[in-house]
Amino acid sequence: MNNTDKTILALDIGTSHIVSIIAKHDLNEKINILGVGKVQSAGINKGNIVDIELASSAIKDAVMISRSSCEVEIDETFVTVSGVNTRSIRSKGATNIPSGHITANDIKLVLTRALYEVQISPEYEAIHVIPLYFTVDDNNSIENPLNINGSRLEVHANIIMAKKSALVNIRNSLKNSGLEDINYVLTPYASSMATLDSDNKKLGSMVIDLGGSTSEFALYSNKAMSFNDVIPIGGDHLTNDLSLILKTPLSSADEIKKKHASLIPNLDDDIHPLEKIQVPLLGNESIHEDVSLDYIQKITHARVEEILVLIQQKILNSGLYNNVNSIVLTGGTSKILGIELLAKEVYQGINIQIKNPKNIQNGYVNFNDPTLSAIAGLILYALDTDPILELDSNKKLRVKTPKRITPIQEEPIIRDTRSTEQMGSRGAQTQYETNQTLNQAPKSNEQQTSPISKLMKKISEWI
Repeated sequence: MNNTDKTILALDIGTSHIVSIIAKHDLNEKINILGVGKVQSAGINKGNIVDIELASSAIKDAVMISRSSCEVEIDETFVTVSGVNTRSIRSKGATNIPSGHITANDIKLVLTRALYEVQISPEYEAIHVIPLYFTVDDNNSIENPLNINGSRLEVHANIIMAKKSALVNIRNSLKNSGLEDINYVLTPYASSMATLDSDNKKLGSMVIDLGGSTSEFALYSNKAMSFNDVIPIGGDHLTNDLSLILKTPLSSADEIKKKHASLIPNLDDDIHPLEKIQVPLLGNESIHEDVSLDYIQKITHARVEEILVLIQQKILNSGLYNNVNSIVLTGGTSKILGIELLAKEVYQGINIQIKNPKNIQNGYVNFNDPTLSAIAGLILYALDTDPILELDSNKKLRVKTPKRITPIQEEPIIRDTRSTEQMGSRGAQTQYETNQTLNQAPKSNEQQTSPISKLMKKISEWI
């Protein structure tokens, strides 16, 4: 089924929230949001399902809410998979082209060969086979070899693998919701779809999705995702820090983080005295203690700086740090005031941006929120009519969808509205006139040729 015809359900299973969105293309090939459901997560920790019953119930609630506003049949379900459960490996494949003309089947074959050229652990399963570049004969670095003439096709690919146990847990959690045809998508890959444009991907950009219990990132070069990784630290760890250090309940710490967490130092002078807030004490919330915002800023700075430095170390260890020309921050933790300035200090010389996902116009949800980057990217991935040539988690080749052809409407036939009696009378008169004309024509002709015929007859008799 073409992407322009199918109805999809996108499901982002996060540590903080579970979001379900139903969408499809309208007649103008624009994405139409049909239903949205969002609930608090349960049974999920650091990207893993730790309690199937709780997770299944929360997922079912989100799906039911999204389905309550529309009665449609879901053709395919797209689900995010945390980078905690994944690993990647490089590979290459090659095939000869006997016909000399490269088709979609040839591209699928060469990507499949790249997949089976490497030894994948029995514990893992490939969910993405992403081409870094193709080679046709001696022509290197071809982005799209479809319909190109050549005798040999090669590909260098980045293969993303996920733990089978994690995929099985997700599949089992979706059974109660009646979702079966599932396509898995790496979380930072989905986030990059919603935050990076074509130039970002071509020139070398990295997107960092700062989530609740994990911080996941993906690096692009030459329009292809060349590296991805994750650290098991996120915004929830900052909440825990505030709770432990300030000796306050987690709910109060989370509220302090959302309202007062900042990375901009507070000025302490006669003009700008340090502002303080009252914090309820753990065990006896009726008692409050004054805490300066400067103290909260220092706690916040320590944790966020640690996250950014650990990500930097991962990129340095990969040997791809010099390929990073810009960094895009997204996710809930990117809302913290001053994080862009801190990131510029950590990643010196690299352009830093904070981005919300691309806005999908609809009447249900406002995508102008960094916490929705993964789910927005999942929708864009699922309904992309011009995707990169990759193998998805079902080992199907993602190819360009032909544009829907709009039939040309014929001009309406204008019928005579006069009465049947008038039409019958006029028709009879017309038929009579026609017959009279046909009968008169031969008679006139006979009168003109009659004397000649008589003369010829006489001559014939004389002879």
